[in-house]
Amino acid sequence: MSNKLVTVFGASGFVGRHTVRALAKEGWRIRAVCRKPNLANYLQPAGQVGQIQLVKGNVGSNEDVARALDGADAAVNLTGVLYGHGAQSFAGIHIEAARRIGRAARKAGVEALVHLSALGANVYGLSSYAESKARGENDLIVEYPGVTILRPSVVFGPEDSFFNKFASLARFTPVLPLIGGGHTKFQPVYVADVAAAIVRVLTIPEASGTTYELGGPRVYTFKDLMQFILSETGRKRLLVPWPFFLASINAFFLQMPSSILPIAPILTVDQVRLLRTDSVVTPDMHGFAELGIVPQAMEAVVPSYLWRFHPKGQFRDAAGAVSK
Repeated sequence: MSNKLVTVFGASGFVGRHTVRALAKEGWRIRAVCRKPNLANYLQPAGQVGQIQLVKGNVGSNEDVARALDGADAAVNLTGVLYGHGAQSFAGIHIEAARRIGRAARKAGVEALVHLSALGANVYGLSSYAESKARGENDLIVEYPGVTILRPSVVFGPEDSFFNKFASLARFTPVLPLIGGGHTKFQPVYVADVAAAIVRVLTIPEASGTTYELGGPRVYTFKDLMQFILSETGRKRLLVPWPFFLASINAFFLQMPSSILPIAPILTVDQVRLLRTDSVVTPDMHGFAELGIVPQAMEAVVPSYLWRFHPKGQFRDAAGAVSK
C-alpha cells in the first residue's frame, strides 16, 4: 500500500465499485465518498485492512466536498444520474457538483483530478442529459484546468442498467421497442476497462488537461444489441420499430409515476431525445490506445451475467440445452 490518497466521489455506484477495486489493486489509499456509507460496506473487502475508508458526503455541500478532499493527492468524480429529479437533478449533479469539486480540488492542492462524463456530451445537445454533461465539463475546466475527462459510450458489466434492463423486460413483454427504428449506434465499453483507464490517467502527466473518448472494439446499432440480448437469454420477442415521436409519447406516460413515487422510470422523454445521437468514439480522439489498454469485447463478458435471465438459467450449456 502506498501513501498516495485518492478521493472518489460516487464510489458506491456502478462504475465506482469497479474503480475502487482497481485503485486498491494498484496500492492507492482510497477515501470513498458516499451519501449512505452504511450501505456501501461491500467496497471495503476490495482492498487491504484500512486501505478503503468510507466517508459520508454529499456533493451538494461545499463543506462535505472540501472535507473529503482535505489531504488528498488525487480525486475522481464519478457522480452522475440517468434520470434527473429533485435534488438529484441534471443541473445539480452534472454541473453544480462538478464545479464544486473542481473548485475545492484546486484550493486543496489536489495533484490530479479525473472526471467521468459521457460520449455525446454537447452544450447544444437535444437531451438535457447531454447538455448538462457538456456544461459540467466546461465549468470544471474553468475551475481546474488540468482535469482529465473520460467520455465512455454505454458501459456494460454485471450491474449495468442497459443489458440488464432490456433482458429483464424481455421476460415479461412479448415485444421490445426499437426506438427510432433501432438505428442509433453504440460502442459498448466494459466497466473494468473504464476503471483501468481511470487508474492509468492518474499516473501519467500527459493525461492532465486531456479528454479521452472510450469505446469498445466494435460498433453496434440499437437493433443489434436487442438481438444479442434475446439470443443470450433464449427469448423470442418481436422487435417493433418505434418512431421517435411515438416513443416520446410513451415515455411521457412511463415517467409519470416517478414524479410521485421514488422509483426510476423505464424510459423518459429525455432518454428518447438522447437516442437521436450516436454514442461512438470520434476518429482521431485520444482513447484506449494512448493509454495502452485493449478494450474487451461485449460478447466476451455480457453472457457471463445475462444467463440469469435465461429460462433455464445457469443450467443452460453453450448449445442452449439443459446441462445434466
